Amino acid sequence: MITEKIILGIDPGTTIMGFGIIKVVNKQMQFVQMNELLLKKYDDPYTKLKLIFERTIELIDTYHPDEIAIEAPFYGKNVQSMLKLGRAQGVAMAAGLSRQIPITEYLPKKIKMAITGNGNASKEQVAKMLQGMLGLKTLPKNLDSTDGLAAAVCHFYNEGKVVVGKSYSGWAAFVKQNSPPAPKGGVKNTAVVDLRKKKS
Repeated sequence: MITEKIILGIDPGTTIMGFGIIKVVNKQMQFVQMNELLLKKYDDPYTKLKLIFERTIELIDTYHPDEIAIEAPFYGKNVQSMLKLGRAQGVAMAAGLSRQIPITEYLPKKIKMAITGNGNASKEQVAKMLQGMLGLKTLPKNLDSTDGLAAAVCHFYNEGKVVVGKSYSGWAAFVKQNSPPAPKGGVKNTAVVDLRKKKS
């Protein structure tokens, strides 16, 4: 019996969003496509988020992926960059969740380790390894698309393992895993102190 699966990998970003798609046939990877969404020319951050959402929906409706793997934002020193990346990731995830596609997040180090065996590998090393694995004739100028492809390949290698990163099967799972815990013992009544009373 032939089994087939399509995996969409996304490297979210507000300057360039990279993505790659692989098909898995009987546990063998086949390259389908990789590309990028260029967002540099747009100044408005909300326009960028809208375009990320629309492009992700377009990819889903065109290639019908069974699963999505997405690179999680790394914790850097620049808080503003972190917030922007988080928004881009969230919008891409929302697009997948709106189509009820299971999503798994992977840290950059995890992706690099899966592809090269080195969690500190460069983008160029990751791209070269993917070129050999998938028989790519040429590599793109920007390596954001190979980063998206790497997320998909990382997901393929991690299938069946117990720990694969954060996974969401739909909106309900996403909300459940990202909601703050309820206070223990419920909400307690707090005594109101009247600060206007003068000391006797």
